[in-house]
Order: sequence, then structure tokens, then C-alpha cells
Amino acid sequence: MATIRDVAQLAKVSTATVSRVINSNGYVNEGTIKRVKEAIEQLNYFPNDVARSLFKGRSKMIALFVPDITNPFFPELARAIEDVTNRHDYTFVLCNTDSDIHKTTNYLNALQQKSADGFIIVSGSLTEDHLKNIQAPIVALDRIISTDISSVTVNNRIGSRQAVNYLRSLGCRRIAHIAGPEHVDNAIYRMRGYLDEVKHEDWFDSSYVVSGAYHFETAREAAVHLLTNNPRIDGIFAGNDLMGTAVLNAAASLDIKVPEDLAVIGFDGISMGERVTPALTTMAQPIYDMGAEAAEILIKQIRTPSQKVMREAFKVKLIERQST
Repeated sequence: MATIRDVAQLAKVSTATVSRVINSNGYVNEGTIKRVKEAIEQLNYFPNDVARSLFKGRSKMIALFVPDITNPFFPELARAIEDVTNRHDYTFVLCNTDSDIHKTTNYLNALQQKSADGFIIVSGSLTEDHLKNIQAPIVALDRIISTDISSVTVNNRIGSRQAVNYLRSLGCRRIAHIAGPEHVDNAIYRMRGYLDEVKHEDWFDSSYVVSGAYHFETAREAAVHLLTNNPRIDGIFAGNDLMGTAVLNAAASLDIKVPEDLAVIGFDGISMGERVTPALTTMAQPIYDMGAEAAEILIKQIRTPSQKVMREAFKVKLIERQST
């Protein structure tokens, strides 16, 4: 394998000159640049990125942390972030944390030791205290970690109110909610939006809200329990689309017809919602735009450390399908 010394010898320059050409750092005349590049090509030389990152304190690496890679929402986010980071010549790393705080902090510490340039984090468990020793820029995505950290989210509470009112417009009179994890802020805001619309109804009590934890099986069991114990429910707002598909599965197992006897709406806009039967009505987030915006904000903060904290809140959009 060729070394930087081999390149320098072939180009008849010093190793320092080769380094300046590779890193575009300092003046080198055009003739010398041409000779160095020809030597690099002839020797098939690859600069040592690890050594470069140790020298410069940068790795051209950006990491995305997600809580559950099996939830289709997160691969769709990851695709957008990968596209943007690749366009800016960054290496993209995906870390699945399983919402485990120890696993998350271990990833953070390991990647910081490798001079990762920045982090995009989807987490409901990380706090400012966990991040106090992280020197690289951070952007929170899909949920807010701290007022001191840039974030990209959507109008969860408003979108949830729209979902409930849409079900009402269809004639639903008893609308239940399958909620996400109680420690995740977007799940909290979606539940609050639901409660804004139904908590004063004479039929409402706490039994109309059950946790699905943003997981299919948990949400399916919760929906079976909900529909069995409250047979007059004629509408369900699920806190995300994965749980919405679980509600459809539960309804089918109980011989409840959707949408004739039960209208179901989710929240996210993942492609899976189009592929189930009946197709799932949803409050769609602009998933690709959110991921792309998070990546762009992070790259700005990497390049300009004095960049102020940025907040981006996208709107959600009703997409009507067969489940309503």
C-alpha cells in the first residue's frame, strides 16, 4: 500500500507539500499540485482518514441516533439525512439506540473519540446533563431535547386536534386515542391535542386513552383491549402510523369493519400506511424535508460554530385514505 512518502518521492516534493495539496491547506503552485495529483493517481494512494481526523480534529462524519430502526418512520428520515450529508462529502453513520440511555451515551462517547463532526439525535430520554461533555454540534429531530439545542419538529398538538376534528366531521362520536410513550415529548403533545378536543365531552373518561408505546404489538394489544371494553368507540386516533396499522389489525381480528364501524387515523405519513388494507388515513409529516433540514442545520453549525440555535417546526397535512 502506497504511503504519503511514496507520493512525495514520485512527485519530487516534501511530505508537507503533499499534505497541503490533499487538505487544500496553504499555497501550492499549480504545477506542483498537478504533479502531486498525478503521483496520487499513479500510486492509487488513499490518505489516512483516521490520521487526518486526529490531526485536524475532524472526521467528516455525521451520526444519526434513532430509537427503533424497525419503525419505518426512521429509515425514511435517515434516507434524507444520508442524501444531504453525502452531498456535502460527509460520511453518514446510523446508530439504533433502542431508547436505552446507556447504549445512547456509549455511542456518543465512542463517536466523539473518533472525532465525529456532529450528531442528529431522535431521543426521548437524553437530557442536557447527558450531553454536557459533548463538544460536537447537536440537532434534535422529531422531538426537543433542550432549548439550547437546535431542533426540527412538527406542530404535533395542532395536527392532533385536526385529526380528531376530522374524525368528528365524518360522524364519529366516541373517539379514543392510542398514545405513544409517556416520556416522549411529541407523544405528549399529540395526546394533549386529542384531550383539547374531547376532555369536556360527557362520554369521555381515562379509559379512552391507552398506551401503544409506538410499537406494533403493544398497540395491537392495547387496541383489542380498548375496543373490547368500549364497544361504542367509532373512531380511533393513533399517535403514529405504526400504531395505526396495529389498530387496523386489531379491528380485523375482532370482526370490526373499517371504516364502516370504526374510522382510524394515524400520524406520520410513512409509506407503510399506503400499503396496508385498508390504506391508513394519516396526518402526514414532511418526513424527507425534516431529515434534510436537520442535516443542513447541523452542517451550518459545524462550519460556523457561532451559529445561533435554530428551531424549525413544519406543518402536518391530512391525507385521506380508506381507513376513514
